[in-house]
Amino acid sequence: MPTESQLPARFNAADRFILPNLTQARAARPYLLCGEERLTYGDLHRQANRIGGALKRLGVEPENRVMLLMGESLTFASTFWAILRIGAVALPVNPALTPAEQRLLLDESRAKVLIADSALWPRLAPLCRDLRHLRHVVANGAPLPGLPQLLQLAAAENGRLATEPTRPDDAACWLYTSGSTGTPKAAVHLHRALARAGSLFPQGVLGLTAADLGFSAARMHFAYGMGNSLLFPAAVGGAAAIDPAAPTPESLFGALERYRPTVFYAGPTHFAAMLATHRAWRQAGCRERPLPTLDFLRYAVSAGEALPPEIYREWRNCFGSEILDCAGSTENLTFFLANRPGESRPGSAGKPVPGFELRLVDTAGRNVAPGEAGALWVKGPTAAARYWNRSALTRATMRGEWLVTGDRFRRDEEGHYRFLGREDDMFKAGGSWVSPVEVERALMTHGAVAECAVTGKPNGSGLTEPVAVIVPTPDFATGGNGTQPALAESLRAHLRERLAPFKVPRRFEFAAALPRTPTGKVRRFELRR
Repeated sequence: MPTESQLPARFNAADRFILPNLTQARAARPYLLCGEERLTYGDLHRQANRIGGALKRLGVEPENRVMLLMGESLTFASTFWAILRIGAVALPVNPALTPAEQRLLLDESRAKVLIADSALWPRLAPLCRDLRHLRHVVANGAPLPGLPQLLQLAAAENGRLATEPTRPDDAACWLYTSGSTGTPKAAVHLHRALARAGSLFPQGVLGLTAADLGFSAARMHFAYGMGNSLLFPAAVGGAAAIDPAAPTPESLFGALERYRPTVFYAGPTHFAAMLATHRAWRQAGCRERPLPTLDFLRYAVSAGEALPPEIYREWRNCFGSEILDCAGSTENLTFFLANRPGESRPGSAGKPVPGFELRLVDTAGRNVAPGEAGALWVKGPTAAARYWNRSALTRATMRGEWLVTGDRFRRDEEGHYRFLGREDDMFKAGGSWVSPVEVERALMTHGAVAECAVTGKPNGSGLTEPVAVIVPTPDFATGGNGTQPALAESLRAHLRERLAPFKVPRRFEFAAALPRTPTGKVRRFELRR
C-alpha cells in the first residue's frame, strides 16, 4: 500500500484493494470463505461491478449515502466495495440495533438507498414511511413484496463498470460510534484512510502475507471487523473466513476448527467466554468431542476493551498462542497501539503502531512524564475527517492533526502503554460503548422505577459489564422472596424492546436511595466500587 504522499490525485480505495489481486496468480484465490461458499478475488470484482451498476441504475450518484443493514455475508463485502467504486458512501449499520435506532440513523444520515437483509426490513418498514431522503429500499435475501432484490438487480447488469475517479479526500464510508457522548454519530472516513488502514497494522505489526487466513468475531459493520475481514486480507492478497452465526463460544470454536485460520481476532469478552466453555468441557470429560487445541493459530488479536492479564495467561497456557492486545477507535479506523508477536505483555496495550505518533497530556495539554497518567492524543493518517453534523464535537475531538481519544493511559520507561479507563462515564461492554444516560432513560419508562443509575463494573473474569442500580417506586414491594428477581426480569425484558442487546444491564441491584453529591448529582464512583 502506498504512503499518503504517494497517492495520485485521482484515487479510489476499492481499486487499490481489488485490482492488484486480479493477476493470474491471485484472481482464483479466495478472498472470503463462508461455510461451503467462497468468494474469489475474481468473483469479488465481477460481483462488485454488477452491484455497482445496479445502484447507478437506481440513481445513486457520487457522495450519495447507501446504508447497509446486513449481517455477515459474502454479499456484504461485494456491496461495500461496489458502493465505493461508484463514488458513493457506504454506511454499515449494526443489525442488532432496535428498529427505532436504525430509523434514527437513516433519518440523520439522509441515506438515499437502504440495502437491508430481508429478515430485518419488516420491523423497520413501519417506521420509515415519512423519511424524506430515502428513495429506494433493496432487499438482500428472500423476496419481499414491493421491494427489488439486490442479487436480481445485479444479475441484470452486464458487469462492465468504470470506477468513479474519486479523490483521496473524498468520503468512502461512515462508521457510527457512540464514543464519549453517548449519542450515535458518524465518523466520516476518506478513501486515503482506508488505504493506509490496510497496511500500517496488518503488515507493519502482524506481518500478514498472502498465506494468512484470518477469522474475526467482530462483524464487518464495526471498524474492527471491517479491518479484519475486508481490508487486511485484500491488502496482502490473503483470505478471511466469516460466520453469520452469533459469536458464541461454541460457534467460535466450531468456526476456528473448520477454517483453521492463522490469525483470530476477537474481544476480551469472547476470549473469556471461550475459556470458560473450554474449562467446562474439560471438567466434563468432553466425551462427545475432542477438546479444541487451536494449534493452527499463529496468534490471536484482542481489541475493544482492555484484556485482563488473567485471560491472556490462561489462553496462552491452554492453547499456546499469544493474544496481542491492541487499542484503536472507530474514529481512527484501525489500531494505534499494539503488542508485537513474540513481545506481548499481559496488561499492556503495547507500543505505537508504525505511522502513528502518540501523546499523553495533562489537563493543560502538556506532555506527562513516563509513569504518569495522561489523556491520549493520536496523530496518524487514518483518522476520520470529521463527525457528520457534529461541528462542536469535531472541533473538540479532532484538533488539527491530533485525535483526542478520551482514553487515559500510562506509559512505562520502555514505551509500553497501559489503559486506565475513560475520561468520562462511558464504558465498554462486549467491545461496544454503553451510555449510562441512554440506558437510564429507558429504565425510567418502566413503571416500577423511581430512580436508577447505570455504571460499568468488573465481573468475575475482570471484564466490564453494565450494572443498573434501581430505586423502586414506593408502591412496589421489595421485601418478599422472589420479588426482586421478578422485577429484574421485567426490567430486562423492558430494555430488550428498547435497546441493543449489548446495552442491557447484566445485573440489577436494588437500593433505597442513590448516593448523591450536595448538588444532587449521583456519585457514580461509589456505585462502581
